[in-house]
Amino acid sequence: MKAVKVRAMVRNDGRLTMPRLPLRRGAQVEVIILEQEPGEDELLQAAETSLSFWDNAIDDEVWGK
Repeated sequence: MKAVKVRAMVRNDGRLTMPRLPLRRGAQVEVIILEQEPGEDELLQAAETSLSFWDNAIDDEVWGK
């Protein structure tokens, strides 16, 4: 099953408009709506940041012993 993640905002009238999806016309899909908690966006961005911090030659030398 192919997963596609999109973000959308519920309008004042309670409707949700989806952006154009990279799926073929007529494809059957299952939609699960997850309400985003306040501050969740910042936590998600922090979790998705680069792990290059851990790529440190000096640290590797010290802890490699």
